[in-house]
Amino acid sequence: MAAPTIDTEVTYPAGAVTSEGTVVHVEPVGGDRWAVFLDRTAAHPVDTAWPDQPADRVTLSTPDAQYDGVEVRVAGVQDGTVHVGDDLPVRTGTEGWVFAVAHVVHADPPALGDRATVTVDRGFRTALSVAHSACHLAALALDAVLTDRWSKPVPEDSLGRPAFDSLAIVRSSIGEYRSEDVYRIGKSLRKKGFDPGAFDDADGIADRVTGLLRAWTATGGPIHVVAEDSRLSARRQWRCELPDGVAEIPCGGTHPDALSDLVDPTVAISVEDVPGARVVTMTTTLTPR
Repeated sequence: MAAPTIDTEVTYPAGAVTSEGTVVHVEPVGGDRWAVFLDRTAAHPVDTAWPDQPADRVTLSTPDAQYDGVEVRVAGVQDGTVHVGDDLPVRTGTEGWVFAVAHVVHADPPALGDRATVTVDRGFRTALSVAHSACHLAALALDAVLTDRWSKPVPEDSLGRPAFDSLAIVRSSIGEYRSEDVYRIGKSLRKKGFDPGAFDDADGIADRVTGLLRAWTATGGPIHVVAEDSRLSARRQWRCELPDGVAEIPCGGTHPDALSDLVDPTVAISVEDVPGARVVTMTTTLTPR
């Protein structure tokens, strides 16, 4: 069966944890697994290209069935062919593709036209959302602390500091009330003018980043996800009002409403010297609330 237009309307950027939608397509994805597509969903999927934030934990309910343990993945459609999750060969937003949220169930799927309710695990969503905002804040704080470690002009972050985070990051992961960012300081970054000796006192850097994070979160300023429209592939920006200005970072994840939702942010930094580079890992943790 050829796939219809399944460009999902997503409501999770605004914080929705439940939604009602109509089944517009179902697609077999191996074994007894089916990808169910709705015209509207609150479920946040894991993105194959940049899987920093895990998918929501979701229950899908129809008038005739309830599906627990639903996998939520990004899917893409081109020329009537559906690619789900790891089978998707392009990044979300690639021109010529339509992108949608696939709700993968492990049983007979609902029928086309069925009404379906998406229910997201609120506690898990909250734990990931605050960790994701803390991850962004820690990156900005790290940029600020490392400002004087550059000897040449480089691109800046949204607060006007040299953008160490975006220039050096190789991996980011979000967990429940914690995040981990891994940076590589190699030949190219040194050529750009960064001093790798900045992390000789890793604990000192971590303490300064923690101090700045706590000063920012104490203000309780608002956090917003700004989207150009409601499509999954729409460009979205994380926006946060800080004493230093309005911070903005491109982001497709979920976030809380205010800095006051981030409790006791604490940063730890470890350093490993490998052939030709220095690898820096920054871990940010929060107290559950």
